[in-house]
Amino acid sequence: MAANAQDGDFWSRVRFGGGLGLGFGSGYTDVTVAPQAIYQFNDYVALGAGVQFSYVDQRNWYSAMMYGPNAIVLFNPIPQVQLSAEVEQLRVNLDVDAGRYGTEQAYSRDFWNTGLFLGAGYSMQNVTVGVRYNVLYNDNDFVYSQAWMPFVRVYF
Repeated sequence: MAANAQDGDFWSRVRFGGGLGLGFGSGYTDVTVAPQAIYQFNDYVALGAGVQFSYVDQRNWYSAMMYGPNAIVLFNPIPQVQLSAEVEQLRVNLDVDAGRYGTEQAYSRDFWNTGLFLGAGYSMQNVTVGVRYNVLYNDNDFVYSQAWMPFVRVYF
């Protein structure tokens, strides 16, 4: 019976969440699905893992599929403040059309991209809104347009 009590205690500390993203514009599509689970050790610390899938397409310019795992550590020094560290490893399949203005040749490139994000946010029950910074950001990484990114995290 003790094992069942421990199992029940474990699952009562697991929370599920993640992110969904949709962006549409003139010839532009961006779809992201990123489920995640965290284990809440106590009121201050949680550790989690997840996966991410993104599809981005800019008509007559490029399209990319990105997918891979991620891990996150959350620290709440007080209930309203959440600090985070995240690492993600994305496989990127990039197809670039002939230059938007006919200035380059079409090509495809498949590569791995690693991101290491440090973040801070304001928490309200299950939701945290904040900003994170990719300390490994590189202008030539073809994945993110800048190092700073806003986020909304929801865990149930």
